Amino acid sequence: MSIPPVRQFRCFALAFALALLTTAVFTGCRTWAANPHPVRLRVMTYNIHHGEGVDGVVDLARIAEVIRRESPDLVGLQEVDKGVARTQRRDFPAELAALTGMTCVFSNNFHYQGGEYGNAILTRLPLERWTNTHLRMLRPNEQRGVLQVVVRIRDRQLLFMNTHIDYRRDDAERLANVEQFKEIVAAEAPLPVIFVGDFNSLPGSRTHAAMSEFFDDVWPTAGEGPGFTFNSTNADRGIDYVWISKGAPLKPLRAWIPLTTASDHLPLAVDLEWQ
Repeated sequence: MSIPPVRQFRCFALAFALALLTTAVFTGCRTWAANPHPVRLRVMTYNIHHGEGVDGVVDLARIAEVIRRESPDLVGLQEVDKGVARTQRRDFPAELAALTGMTCVFSNNFHYQGGEYGNAILTRLPLERWTNTHLRMLRPNEQRGVLQVVVRIRDRQLLFMNTHIDYRRDDAERLANVEQFKEIVAAEAPLPVIFVGDFNSLPGSRTHAAMSEFFDDVWPTAGEGPGFTFNSTNADRGIDYVWISKGAPLKPLRAWIPLTTASDHLPLAVDLEWQ
């Protein structure tokens, strides 16, 4: 029995429409897989000098305003007090979390004036885990550490590290710390790493050269000018850094230094694209 011409046309039209729909769906899937939307990320490092500005006033709201104005996703903070006498035993990590609307992770490195003193990380991203590693000391002084968090960005994980290392003229301890940083990064491989902090070292120093063996300093790529972050009233040194691990799928787009007198350091902010 033959199929009437009208019915044949309808069957052909339906089959053709289904073929177009199938092609569009699978082509769309292939296009999305090949060209996923890039992830933009803004990070900041800021030595807050226990909230004390150049005017000698401890004003944590002023620090928080600097952070809110730049709207970063991740912030590494150094010189953070918790329960310390000089700052009226206030809980700075809790206050900063409330003032910025971000999650705060704090770890004590040094017991000081009846309280704790160390580094903190603020994040808008989902926090998966965190740890703190005390750095090796070659001679008696303030105990220092490196705070590490793993955060999730869509379906990806990122290791964000924050530190504040020794300031003395002899760089032996800083160089020893760099070797410890390498161990931490190797243990977390293959996670991409963003590492921020106050390294108390100038570009061209031995510490900077040692870090550059396995990290890229983002300022030469994405910043303009000398990149000075200390001191905030007459900046003449760049000792605060944002680094990314070599080979990480992170492209620095822009780096800048917001002007403020809320601390003796200036913050450093960076926009990155996860490609």
